[in-house]
Amino acid sequence: MAGDGQRKAIRLGKLSKPQAEKVKVKVESLIGGLITGGAIDDETSRWLAGLPDAMHARLVAVGLAKARQAETIVTLRKLYDEFFAALKAKPGTRAAHKQAADSLIDYFGESTPIRDITPMMAEKWRQSLYDAKLAGATIAKRTQTAKQIFRRAVKPWKMIVESPFADLKVGSQANKARMFFIGRDVADKVIEACPDAQWRLLFALSRYGGLRCPSEHLGLKWGDIDFEHGRIRVPSPKTEHHEGGDCRVIPMFPELRKPLLDVFTEAEPGAEFVVTRYRQANSNLRTQLNRIIRKAGLKPWPKLFHNLRSSRQTELAQSYPLHVVCEWIGNSRAVAQEHYLQITDAHFEQAAQNPAQSTPDKAGQPRTTGNAESENPSEKPGKPAPLELAGVGGMGAPGFEPGTKGL
Repeated sequence: MAGDGQRKAIRLGKLSKPQAEKVKVKVESLIGGLITGGAIDDETSRWLAGLPDAMHARLVAVGLAKARQAETIVTLRKLYDEFFAALKAKPGTRAAHKQAADSLIDYFGESTPIRDITPMMAEKWRQSLYDAKLAGATIAKRTQTAKQIFRRAVKPWKMIVESPFADLKVGSQANKARMFFIGRDVADKVIEACPDAQWRLLFALSRYGGLRCPSEHLGLKWGDIDFEHGRIRVPSPKTEHHEGGDCRVIPMFPELRKPLLDVFTEAEPGAEFVVTRYRQANSNLRTQLNRIIRKAGLKPWPKLFHNLRSSRQTELAQSYPLHVVCEWIGNSRAVAQEHYLQITDAHFEQAAQNPAQSTPDKAGQPRTTGNAESENPSEKPGKPAPLELAGVGGMGAPGFEPGTKGL
């Protein structure tokens, strides 16, 4: 009913009776909102947003909807540009997101309005990744990024009412086939093949310190090295945007002390950074490490630096509580379980040699017997005692020089 008392008609065209009834229900909802001045329900809002332009214009003509402006039609390219303009992430993370976003552009076309992408189309896009023979972990990562991009389009940007990717399952981003445990015998051969003290330290920090390469290695300063208390403050650019994630403190494991002292001895007076070589933008540490590994007579393993961190976390998890290990490595339990912790040959050998049996006690509850592990890590058979750190103080003064006794 119009303000002048006249009824206004909406021509629906050729529709079945059930379809016309559905439109009638939505129109009545729009009229109710217009009369009461309240907001329409989400279901009606989504229906209105998804209408073809011709039908939407008929509702505009009778005052039940606002005219669509050309600038409100957001294309995939527009969303792409807005997402990356707002994204606060490190170059490596941005590159990974860009690969996923580029695959959306390639599949749907950059001029496609994002409101025209349906859940079925999103499902077909994901299937195209499988058809392209991409690894499962890659597909999972791209799906996660697509969900993140369109989630931003819904809230807080309100470009669309709901995401067509909302119900897609991400799957596991871990590629277990590319996990490789670097044993100490292999690590020792690589260290021997390193060309200088700084490369030996770079490798030791990755394998025995669990540092991320190259960001955490190159950010390490002599002021972060506390020889007196046996601790190292590790700046962490990757997690600095999280509260308290700008750095972490790790023990100066015995495997790190000598490489650090060797580099310290060679350092120029007043040197700030621990690693002074290989800081140029064209220093490809991955390529150089490949050469060093081959020089040692070994075959390079997958994910060179990630598997060094993974090997160290797996190793430490045998002797220390997982929450302690995660604090030293700089990740969460969930990330450690999904991407870092490995099952090694040593686990099988230990299980075969030291079977644990469970027998009921007097109360009928299971009781572990045989070679059960003690609550105290230092009492676990066949496992190293935890590293004992001298002192409980914080970091030493910047540039603190190790004493003669420590040497």
